[in-house]
Amino acid sequence: MKKVRFGFWLPIFGGWLRNVEDEQMEATFAYNRKVAQRAEQIGFDITLLAELNLNDIKGATAPVLECWTTSAALASVTEKLEFMNAIRPGFRLPAITAKMAANIDQIAGGRFSLNIVSAWWEQEMREYGGAWVAHDERYERTREFIEIMCGMWTEEEFSYEGKYYRVEKAHLNPKPARKPWPTLYAGGESEGAKQMISKYCDGYLMHGDPPENVRRKVADMEQRRRELKLEPMLYGIAGYAICRKNESEVQREIERITDVKDTAGYFGFKDFTTQSKLERELSLRDYSVSNRGLRTGLTGTPEQIAERIIEFCNAGVEIFLLQMSPMLEEMERFAEEVMPLVKEGMRDEG
Repeated sequence: MKKVRFGFWLPIFGGWLRNVEDEQMEATFAYNRKVAQRAEQIGFDITLLAELNLNDIKGATAPVLECWTTSAALASVTEKLEFMNAIRPGFRLPAITAKMAANIDQIAGGRFSLNIVSAWWEQEMREYGGAWVAHDERYERTREFIEIMCGMWTEEEFSYEGKYYRVEKAHLNPKPARKPWPTLYAGGESEGAKQMISKYCDGYLMHGDPPENVRRKVADMEQRRRELKLEPMLYGIAGYAICRKNESEVQREIERITDVKDTAGYFGFKDFTTQSKLERELSLRDYSVSNRGLRTGLTGTPEQIAERIIEFCNAGVEIFLLQMSPMLEEMERFAEEVMPLVKEGMRDEG
């Protein structure tokens, strides 16, 4: 039986829709705790916490939670949920990050992983004093960052000297609970990103895309792994889910959330499209929903969505990182109406 893990983006931004001001979810710890605790009760396996100091969805002045302190707090009040924290080298030192990650992994009992994000948002770097480097150079810096973290997690005494970082006879205890280290995920569509990810990471995360495109991406990354004589990777995809009784209800909701308006949520569009090397052109309508989520096509009746998920699984995807709005209500619907159909369909396929 093929594996499938249902995940979600923790709504630390207060929503996922750039042109809908009030999505009935608050960017507060109390709301996110409620989401995390309920999610693991109804069958969700993993949650991704974005590391953004500015609110990418609702505008630069809107509230957004800091992801590392949030995950540490949530790890202590959950039992099964895995926390996938984003980490951006431009804002952190690798040895200290390794220490923080090991500590949260201990709190969580091995339920911690990392999403390595080489960064794209120049405005945020200026506001928060991050170390901005050009696109291709980011992945060389990220490589050093990962090498240092892995060395700190596995060696009793570790030294490293690179172009961007240096550590000298460093010690880290306690080590992470998960061995040899927390699972390392990353995403990226440029050649430099794919080279780095295929060699140094355990999993590859993709923005929203249809199954035929995902199948090609998975095949490409698996070929790279074989050439490196490495084990197969884990593959995850972002998706925005709209589960309704019929097509007319689905279309009404799509029109509502993609009705492009002049709102604060679009202010990062230029940085995202010019500082990232994307495989496909991104329109403002696509950008209305976070992470190109509608392109994944997880919209329709429960039966249609379940069929689509199984199609992705057959293309190599194991982890689905979902966004919905409003989060709590739609997660309940998804868990009740879609998840059982997916599990039944996966059993039927063997």
